[in-house]
Amino acid sequence: MKLFRKYFTLESSPDEPNQGINILNVGHNIHPANHPYPDIQHPNDYYFEWDKGRSLKEYQIIYISKGEGYFEANGLPPQVIEAGTIILLYPGVWHRYRPKETTGWEEYWVGFSGTYAHYLLEQECFNPQNPIIIVGFNTEFLETFSKLIEVIEARGEFFQKLSSFLLIHLLGIVYASVLLSNRKMSRKEEIIDKIRNEIHQNWDKDIDFEALAKGFNLSYIWFRKTFKEVLGTSPNQYHLTFKLRKAEQLIQETNMTLAEIAYRSGFESEFYFSRIFKKKMNYNASDLRRKK
Repeated sequence: MKLFRKYFTLESSPDEPNQGINILNVGHNIHPANHPYPDIQHPNDYYFEWDKGRSLKEYQIIYISKGEGYFEANGLPPQVIEAGTIILLYPGVWHRYRPKETTGWEEYWVGFSGTYAHYLLEQECFNPQNPIIIVGFNTEFLETFSKLIEVIEARGEFFQKLSSFLLIHLLGIVYASVLLSNRKMSRKEEIIDKIRNEIHQNWDKDIDFEALAKGFNLSYIWFRKTFKEVLGTSPNQYHLTFKLRKAEQLIQETNMTLAEIAYRSGFESEFYFSRIFKKKMNYNASDLRRKK
């Protein structure tokens, strides 16, 4: 698979209101295992050496969607970062982070400033001394982030205003995640969260959900009922949606053929993949490929 990196910088336009949000940069990178970090394509203004670390003049949201790594900041013990983690960076706070050599990681990020950003991130629930936020696999968050990158890449009419609204939406999701994280998970939610992580790790494989439930010492009937109660959908539908989102990502970010993507994503044929993609996503996979 082709390694993927997108990085955009922006400047505010005096003719375009930014809703109190000024987006400075946004990007998405798949960093492979056993490669130095940051890689040589990292922008000079944001490049840092691990021994020295860095501090920024802006806020940043960094979302690690896959892989594991480490994060350190002033006044904090070293933190292990897992997939599904947001790192919230504040201006002027020294920090450093990197993926584990054995796993690499996939990262999304957006840098921003502005009066509304400052107001929101100074709320009591946010804290520079507690910058790690666990959101897990959040479909709405990833879709919004991908849309933000798409809007900025296209640079269409009113893109600055639209990108500002998308960032406000992202911040709202982060805000809600922080509030929810302050509420202790129920036992049901803890179990389903662990099972959901298993699905994410094996997204491209056939999953025997009866065997999966048995592995957690659960009855299959209880598992199905509780999964839908907690996540609002059945295990099979959740797995299918996740597979399609990952396939959508491969279409956008690689040069693999649709047949290769279908096979990589665990579908039995390109025809079946294209049919189910159209049914669930409401547009053709081939149309998405032509937009690249």
